[in-house]
Amino acid sequence: MRVLLSLVVLATAACQMSTVDNGGGGGGNGPSTPANLTYQLEPSGDPSRPAGILLLWDDVPDAGLASYRIYSRASTSGSFNLRGETTSNTFHDNGVPHLQYLVTAVDVNGGESGSSNVITVDERLQLESPTWLTSISLNGSIHLQWDDISYLSAPTRFKWYRIYSTDYDLDAGLCGTSWVLEGTTVAPEFLASAMTNGVPRCFGVSAVSREGYESLWSPLWQDTPRPDARNTLVFAYNKNQAESGFRFWQDVNGDGRTQASELGLVQDGNLTNIDFWIYQDPTDSTLWIVPEFSGTQIREYGTGPVGDLTDIDFAPASGYTRNMIQAVPGYGYVFQIVEGTTLRYGALRVTHVGRDYLILDWSFQTDPGNPELQIRAGQSTAMATGTGVTGSR
Repeated sequence: MRVLLSLVVLATAACQMSTVDNGGGGGGNGPSTPANLTYQLEPSGDPSRPAGILLLWDDVPDAGLASYRIYSRASTSGSFNLRGETTSNTFHDNGVPHLQYLVTAVDVNGGESGSSNVITVDERLQLESPTWLTSISLNGSIHLQWDDISYLSAPTRFKWYRIYSTDYDLDAGLCGTSWVLEGTTVAPEFLASAMTNGVPRCFGVSAVSREGYESLWSPLWQDTPRPDARNTLVFAYNKNQAESGFRFWQDVNGDGRTQASELGLVQDGNLTNIDFWIYQDPTDSTLWIVPEFSGTQIREYGTGPVGDLTDIDFAPASGYTRNMIQAVPGYGYVFQIVEGTTLRYGALRVTHVGRDYLILDWSFQTDPGNPELQIRAGQSTAMATGTGVTGSR
């Protein structure tokens, strides 16, 4: 395997590249000149400061080849100085790259070839950044999606998208400063998984070109994963009292934290601490959702059927009632639950209404006061010096 020989920057004028033909011509009795020098930048998350640059060129087949020398300069008016030397036909320069690079070949007798083509690191090659970013809340995950303008504007130069996240302070409305890379994708969507329910996160997306240029970021977006479940069966009170009530969360062990066994509980409809129970109208057998707990109120979501529980996005700020509401197949309902001084939101979509029971999908936001409900990829609180979210519902 080829190994890196050195990464030496020489500071004196005596070490300037005096033997290299900048026009790419031959170097006298030296080896053949390296050809097709190209580069790839290493994105850092800051489009103006790449983490490094990877240089690549065609291998010189000369039997007497000893190494390659890499030269660079910070401006077009400066001199090329030796940046490093390697036996490989690739070279990684860590940190913010210089403006221009070239490569020569050196044989076992010390003869040096002419220079390769000169590459210029040109930030004008950055792709357009996504213009919007949105999400769908999931159970332990967030599904992110954005416009595909970065690819559509330059399909031959597009490489992939990079997705970043940090903590988010819901009360202050600020993203934190400890950004991490969630992953990369070639599609304008991404599933941020293995996340903690009830813990808000802030997201941003950039696009990377084949040359390695990272675009500016999309508008920032925040979301919070929360538990959900599908196809929960709840009976009418007069048909099966023991399974006619529903409670989004019951803190059974009193630790103030949500466990899976404490969520989405079908309970006795006669209890006073359940969020709602199902009433059957004796005149026409229609089923109705009746708020029970004194702090629970309900409202329909929208003005008609919703295609899926995923369509129940953000809990409305008003319009809730203590009155019972008829359960209609395909309709969505949002619950505002106030217990003491703590506010939480839950949602359900009725998938089936029979004579004696109904079937529903439900979601519940465990983060107090957080209205994120939509289903669609131990963190510190964001500092007050964080970034405000420009993209929000």
